[in-house]
Amino acid sequence: MNWDQKRWEIKPPLSPEADTALSVYPSILRQVLYNRGVTDASAALAFLGAQPPQDTSPWNLTGMQPAVARLLQALDRSEPIAIYGDYDVDGVTATALLVQALEALGADVRGKIPNRFDEGYGLNPEALTALKNDGVGLVVTVDCGIRSPDEAAHARRIGLDLIITDHHQPAEGELPLALAVINPKQAGDGYPDKDLAGVGLAYKLAQALFERRPPSGLDPDELLDLVALGTVADLAPLAGENRSLVRRGLGVLRSTRRQGLFSLANVAELSLARTTAGNIGFVLGPRLNAAGRLDSALAAFELLVTRDVSRAGTLALQLDAQNRERQALTRTIQEKAEQMVREDDPQALLLFAVDPEFNSGVVGLAASRLVESFYRPAVVGQVGAETTRCSCRSIPEFHITEALDRCADLLVRHGGHAAAAGFTVTNQNLPALKARLASIAAEQLGGQMLQPTLTADREVELSDLRPELLRALEALQPTGYGNPEPIFVSRNLRVHAARTVGADQKHLKLMVTDGHIFFDAIGFRLGPLQKELPVRIDVAYTFEANEYNGRTSLQLNLKDIKPAAV
Repeated sequence: MNWDQKRWEIKPPLSPEADTALSVYPSILRQVLYNRGVTDASAALAFLGAQPPQDTSPWNLTGMQPAVARLLQALDRSEPIAIYGDYDVDGVTATALLVQALEALGADVRGKIPNRFDEGYGLNPEALTALKNDGVGLVVTVDCGIRSPDEAAHARRIGLDLIITDHHQPAEGELPLALAVINPKQAGDGYPDKDLAGVGLAYKLAQALFERRPPSGLDPDELLDLVALGTVADLAPLAGENRSLVRRGLGVLRSTRRQGLFSLANVAELSLARTTAGNIGFVLGPRLNAAGRLDSALAAFELLVTRDVSRAGTLALQLDAQNRERQALTRTIQEKAEQMVREDDPQALLLFAVDPEFNSGVVGLAASRLVESFYRPAVVGQVGAETTRCSCRSIPEFHITEALDRCADLLVRHGGHAAAAGFTVTNQNLPALKARLASIAAEQLGGQMLQPTLTADREVELSDLRPELLRALEALQPTGYGNPEPIFVSRNLRVHAARTVGADQKHLKLMVTDGHIFFDAIGFRLGPLQKELPVRIDVAYTFEANEYNGRTSLQLNLKDIKPAAV
């Protein structure tokens, strides 16, 4: 057993100045705040209150003025409007949000989400032409469009006005020629927060629109449940304005009036009243994503906007079933991709696995599993008759979208973020692309000690883990990507009991003790460690409440285990 797969890094102690400035907070919370860059009382109040940055008026976004003016013109003319979104949770929630917002203003509006398998990602000329022929005069993109210059030119040629709202990184050079482009990452944009999700930008557009024309029968805050869903599911950093929007959105979600979310939570056996960002990431998000991964995302869109109780129940059951199918498909593709990687070159600095039998809807999930298993950037894709469509996941040491930018001459299209991207390549260019990406990985990663790092906030004793600490840590919510849940380390614990649990025995259930206090611990996907577990261990974990059969107990959620250094 390789016990050194992860390197543990424990944050240095907070400075004496910060210790004094934060003295009103418990000692462990002071350290956690310091680790997140909070060093004085006013910053602590802002952080714990999830206050947004200053100057977050939607009008500070480049393109907002012409976008709102054109939408108001369409409203005054009763002109049909289409909201064109992506098929993931961010795109679906953003589409639902703007459709709901414009309906409250009396608009003739419809949602358009392309089918992953028939139309591919983002804008496509055929869909734009179909919308034009159907009488639509204005298209607003959400979560897509920033890398679609040819499609934007097509819209202009056929007389279709286009507003692009997208949070992805623009390509170098000119932006698509649209009536307005709203993207805080575009050159010269002065908006203070560059990390809004696609649904966050859709909300900013709705905010600006409502300032010019207040809606009838809709409290704008009611849209924040959609913002929370899309922001968390898209792994947008839970810092700055995102954290503020998600905290407020979770409050709306817990008492949502959306029938579809009631039904989805019910089939997932989730209590909406206690929903957290973690529940979005692991329960609601995957079910909403499943529709677009296996079929059409319109089912997820309809679930979010329907008011029909019976239809909501049917759609919720459909998404739950598709999620189970997605899980099975992911396992199959992951196993085959791992086998391909091991047979090809297990020491490769960039992993590449493509196959005609892979489902393009879940290759991104399989790529994520490869990254977890090998700690290398990974590309997994489906080979079609003429082109191969791939999803990429990466590690902090390798910016995958910048690497793809260096291969743009070989690609049909591409786009994404530092850690996740997608592309389409002709089969003829596939070998050259694989070779060039391997060369870029060798250039950037060669000679590095590639090892995942687990960053812990502080070493603590089991006696520190009291209910009042858990209550203090609640103020850090919502936690997730960009604002991680605090991780603690406790050393030289004795394993009092150990067993594997779960349908396939892949989880590890422990009882550990320091000789005085006993704690239950759960290690998800750590089951293989059980057979070689030493008597004394060091553990890295998050501290949480476990609710089971109506009872609440405190437990350690294990992130890693090492033999105790005694």
